[in-house]
Amino acid sequence: MIRELRKTDINRVADIWLDTNLKAHYFIPARYWKSNFELVKEMLSQAEVYVYEDDKEIHGFIGLSGEYIEGIFVSDEKQSQGIGKFLLDHAKDRKPKLRLNVYKQNTRAISFYQREGFEIQDEGLDNATGEKDYVMTWQQK
Repeated sequence: MIRELRKTDINRVADIWLDTNLKAHYFIPARYWKSNFELVKEMLSQAEVYVYEDDKEIHGFIGLSGEYIEGIFVSDEKQSQGIGKFLLDHAKDRKPKLRLNVYKQNTRAISFYQREGFEIQDEGLDNATGEKDYVMTWQQK
């Protein structure tokens, strides 16, 4: 089931955030993610976050800022089981259009978003990491 983030979820959600970023973004030094961990925990409580929960355990979440997807994160052991799509569909039901940034080297995520109807609109550079990224958008038809 998908529900809104509760304060008691923050540690689990932050752990999923860190673990997923370390694995998906192997091309960015681990210290970058670890140095942002506490800030992310603070920001989670102020953001629009929906968690995917099964048997009272959180397995993934999506963070939104208006129509911008801050990220979709699914725990390692539950990836490729449809949870990311489930979370994205939840956002699509609530927003007429969505946009996001994705690192160019994260080909798995790019393929996922393209399968879900997102299109690459622009190419840029993430100043924080120095990595090239794409701006991708989706619009309700």
